[in-house]
Amino acid sequence: MDDFIYFFTFQDPSVAWVVIGITLLGIGSAYVGTFSFLDKKALLGDAISHAVLPGICMGFILAGEKNPIYIVTGAFLSGAFATFLSSWLKKNTKLSEDSIIATILSVFFGVGIVMLTALQKSGNPEIAGLNSFIFGNAIGISESDLLIYGGLSLTIILVLTLLLKEFRLMVFDPSFGKAIGFPIESIRFLFNVLMILAVVIGIQAIGVVLMAALLITPGAAARFWTDRLNPLLILAALFSVISGILGTYISFVLPQMPTGPWVVVFLSLIALISFLISPKSGIIFRFLSRKKYLRKTHRDHLLKALYKALEEGRKSMTIEEIYELYPYQKKEINQSIIDLQKSKYIVQSQNSISLQEPGVSEAMRIVRLHRLWELYLNESLKIAPDHVHESAEQMEHLLTPELEALLEKRLNFPSLDPHQETIPREKNDLR
Repeated sequence: MDDFIYFFTFQDPSVAWVVIGITLLGIGSAYVGTFSFLDKKALLGDAISHAVLPGICMGFILAGEKNPIYIVTGAFLSGAFATFLSSWLKKNTKLSEDSIIATILSVFFGVGIVMLTALQKSGNPEIAGLNSFIFGNAIGISESDLLIYGGLSLTIILVLTLLLKEFRLMVFDPSFGKAIGFPIESIRFLFNVLMILAVVIGIQAIGVVLMAALLITPGAAARFWTDRLNPLLILAALFSVISGILGTYISFVLPQMPTGPWVVVFLSLIALISFLISPKSGIIFRFLSRKKYLRKTHRDHLLKALYKALEEGRKSMTIEEIYELYPYQKKEINQSIIDLQKSKYIVQSQNSISLQEPGVSEAMRIVRLHRLWELYLNESLKIAPDHVHESAEQMEHLLTPELEALLEKRLNFPSLDPHQETIPREKNDLR
């Protein structure tokens, strides 16, 4: 608890600098990563993050120490070369994009590991801590490092914010962008530069191995919660910042723990929670929605069966007759009977079930939607009458009152469906 209070009250200025840096890094990476995720370029970020390692080592060799300017420059040039090479190979070879990215990732990272191993055996005392670039160590970043990394992060955030419209066109409709005169190729080039910068500034805090997770996971997690770009960017940035601060806190409390893996752990937890409970796309929400829809479907089928019995002159149906109509759905039918009794749509007396006044109106609506859709398929789409029933069985549960009114108007308020059965309305109530 003492460590928690000490860290989050920022009693130590260096802790405050680290939190500010990881916040800016998280926002910048989330912004870039979200556009990359939407543009289906997630693997490119992974390749760039691994490809910067040789540049880091080369920057150290040229500077003779861990000079952030040399290291950032070397990493940027290495990442830029990997991006150019990926684009060139895609245009000039028959290799698939994933094969090219996998090859570049492996080759560059392998060369980087060889160079890092050679440096560690060189005896240079300044080499200490250079391997933190593999898995990241945010606590080990100095104030001078943070000034450079934070400044670059702020640049990324500002450029993406100011050119939001252009990047939106690049991701969602580049052909339209070209047609109205936007330089889409230049915008894509600028975006690649920003992605390389985002990787470069995150390597010391998160590490080259896991930097791709910081780029892609926040946007992927946020996508479960919204389908609009601006909220998506805000949520992705929020998830990234929370994970970055918590991962940094773990590194602060346990100095031997690298930051990158813990940031990814927290990001993964957020993504898992989003996958499970998000109100639109979460697996639990979809399961409950499907269960609710199927329950409604079974209720509608029971009401429709009772209404058809009413059309035949029978005021009720026995439970055995209903079971014969739906022989493999006895459990669902029993549940539907309970639900419809609670809604006062049906009444059960001994072994027979009949519709009450509200139930007749609801059953009439369902049958009307079914027969309107059959007639629409037959007249507008020229589908034979014996092929329209199955589609109508599905659509009768989905048609809204607005669509019903549109169908009625388009079909000129018909009285008969393709099977010459009456399309029921309140004026021809069978009661």
